[in-house]
Amino acid sequence: MAKGTFGQRLKRERELREVKLDEVSTATRISPRFLEALENENWERLPGGVFGRGFVRSIARYLGLNEESLLAEYDLARGENLNQASAKQEERIPAPPRWIPVAAILVILLLLLGLLFGGLYGWRKYKAHKLAKQSANSEPTSAAPPVAVPMQKQLASNLETSPAPAPLRLSVFVASATRVRILADGKVVLDAELASGENRRFTAQDQFEVSAADSSSVLLELNGTMMAPLGTPGSSGKMVLSAKDLRQAPGGVSQP
Repeated sequence: MAKGTFGQRLKRERELREVKLDEVSTATRISPRFLEALENENWERLPGGVFGRGFVRSIARYLGLNEESLLAEYDLARGENLNQASAKQEERIPAPPRWIPVAAILVILLLLLGLLFGGLYGWRKYKAHKLAKQSANSEPTSAAPPVAVPMQKQLASNLETSPAPAPLRLSVFVASATRVRILADGKVVLDAELASGENRRFTAQDQFEVSAADSSSVLLELNGTMMAPLGTPGSSGKMVLSAKDLRQAPGGVSQP
């Protein structure tokens, strides 16, 4: 597809319906600068992946166009551009040291061995006490059977571990410079001014709390699902994300 074909068609369809960019922005909650970048095919000013496709799907739905057809043209036009562009290096959170899981396993094994030897020691003391009592009374009595089943149940309960819930993975793309603050499970993992085009990734177990000075400049993706904007274009916004947000479609920009 020749450069400009997709953007020209998008602009022509909008103008045929006599719809202004501001009207599309208000209806779809997409920043006007993203709409202009789509019509001018300025791919470097647009996020990729689920964000860009979500923009195209929302615009097609608002203008009454065939979503799949417009998405196919978008993928073709942007795919030719991406084949020529160099990939940007993404900043990732460093993985935890490898020795931590090994140390945890060793601690569990030591606890189990301690329980086992403690049980054996207690049983021997109990048996010696019974034998001493029998000798003092000169009356033979049958020794009690080993209480093995409760110990086995205790060891089995210590070995059982409940499966941990799947972690939350948050991807943050900044279209233009703005200050962003992110809390993961109540801990601050980011509080800085991010430059245009930066892409950050974070992980959490239960939830994220995201706030930005310019809500329209920040795009969020949770576990591969595009989230709704933080707020209206040009204003600050704040949002709390958790696993329940993955089960509902975001408002404004639809999930592709």
